[in-house]
Amino acid sequence: MSVAVSTSAPLPPASDTNMVTSTFSLVDYVVFVLLLVLSLAIGLYHAYRGWGRHTIGQLLLADRKMGCFPVALSLLATFQSAVAILGVPSEIYRFGTQYWFLGCSYFLGLLIPAHVFIPIFYRLHLTSAYEYLELRFNKAVRVCGTVTFIFQMVIYMGVVLYAPSLALNAVTGFDLWLSVLTLGIVCTVYTALGGLKAVIWTDVFQTLVMFLGQLVVIIVGSAKVGGLGHVWDVASQHGLISGIELDPDPFVRHTFWTLAFGGVFMMLSLYGVNQAQVQRYLSSRTEKAAVLSCYAVFPCQQVVLCMGCLIGLVMFAYYQEYPMSTQQTQAAPDQFVLYFVMDLLRGLPGLPGLFVACLFSGSLSTISSAFNSLATVTMEDLIRPWFPHFSEVRATMLSRIIAFGYGLLCLGMAYISSQMGPVLQAAISIFGMVGGPLLGLFCLGMFFPCANPPGAIVGLLAGLIMAFWIGIGSIVTSTGSGRAPTPSNGSSFSLPSNLTAVTMATLMPSTTISKRNAGPDPEPSDHLPSVAETRCPPARVLSEATSLQNPQPGSLCGHRCVSREGEQWDAEGQQRQGGHGCA
Repeated sequence: MSVAVSTSAPLPPASDTNMVTSTFSLVDYVVFVLLLVLSLAIGLYHAYRGWGRHTIGQLLLADRKMGCFPVALSLLATFQSAVAILGVPSEIYRFGTQYWFLGCSYFLGLLIPAHVFIPIFYRLHLTSAYEYLELRFNKAVRVCGTVTFIFQMVIYMGVVLYAPSLALNAVTGFDLWLSVLTLGIVCTVYTALGGLKAVIWTDVFQTLVMFLGQLVVIIVGSAKVGGLGHVWDVASQHGLISGIELDPDPFVRHTFWTLAFGGVFMMLSLYGVNQAQVQRYLSSRTEKAAVLSCYAVFPCQQVVLCMGCLIGLVMFAYYQEYPMSTQQTQAAPDQFVLYFVMDLLRGLPGLPGLFVACLFSGSLSTISSAFNSLATVTMEDLIRPWFPHFSEVRATMLSRIIAFGYGLLCLGMAYISSQMGPVLQAAISIFGMVGGPLLGLFCLGMFFPCANPPGAIVGLLAGLIMAFWIGIGSIVTSTGSGRAPTPSNGSSFSLPSNLTAVTMATLMPSTTISKRNAGPDPEPSDHLPSVAETRCPPARVLSEATSLQNPQPGSLCGHRCVSREGEQWDAEGQQRQGGHGCA
């Protein structure tokens, strides 16, 4: 597809919502509807091919015959939601490029799952990751882990469903809840009928749409402001380009330590033990294919991060030349990208629709993965252990019904999400509060042979209590609030801070308790392989990450800042009189 890029000066940003929504043309709606139709068609195609012949293994694990390429793209798409597409550019626009160092965590965050978690899960021929907990500990630990995961995903998928619908409503005036219903129903139908194979192949299609939508914004935006070189110069002049921040202070918004090392815990919770990702590993033809698919995620993740950061820089350069309207400066941070896209792509029919399709692709891929993984753990961990004599036909039909049920539940959670705070903050907070303790539970079983079931349950509960105490406390108190860069017209505006992906990482170090000499371990743990007993080398697990940090204004916001000695500097690095804070 060729994209015509205009270098002519764009119109000034719209001053009211009607001007923004008028740019969403019939062609844009066609592009958006085409995404939904093609996604549904892929799911129905795989449902039709296997109808009447599906076994529970084919439905939930794609018959364990998937190749490396589709699995890798599906792994990438599963947690590349509209939340991230909206949140990362806003983070860069408001606070600078320090967040970019999160990419340093991807290497260890994918290497450890490839050589520690995947071999254990794959060699045990599991369907649910939580089967491992019963083999290692007992059934009670398995049920606790499963219920915790269900709680995590049900809340998260409600936010992910609500986010793109809110986006479409903001830029087009399209009915918010009609959008929620359309997205939820389409996703539920192709996930329930087509199973994991349909989900993976729709993920491949939706990943390509996400790449294309973001790439178009970068190309058109950089062309209109004078090229990427000019974008970088403008960002540098206003203090947005960050060096490595080695400050150990946990109250600094972002440092190298919280991003590069704290981010490892985030990656481990997502790509190591999350059922949605484990299910994709287990659907691979061989263990080697599963490992290679995990490797392939690394360059893809770097590209995705770079695109999000570049959109934030292009947006900053654009609004330095064409200042925001009063309405836009008062918008929530998560809407900045939407206003920017509609301002930028006005007069280019189809491209605004492509970006909205990009947002919906992110949500469809995440929600479908959530439905499929939730149906799997509910069936395998909560139903089949009590009804082991279910026939394949009955189990397959029940799995589809469960997936439909989670679809309806997701719609209800979308309404609850509409009552929550900023979209990114709500989503990442929930994931961080629950993901860390679950990661700790699996690590306890794999790295500590002396751990027993009571210790595992107490540790999981203690981790959840501590994580919720920190996470909910930070939201309630809201002790820090960042400032956005000053627009070129000189007017400044304050925005509520939102939690980025690294917030989840800082909630990772929940310690799971193991009890020594507390009685004999149950027999299953005697023969289950721990990391030391497998042929894959054990990974050094970081024992602690930094505590939740509050955003602090600094040089990244474009205002004058204060050093630790009280010396004040402006954005160009010139020393001024002593003071405190951002002026």
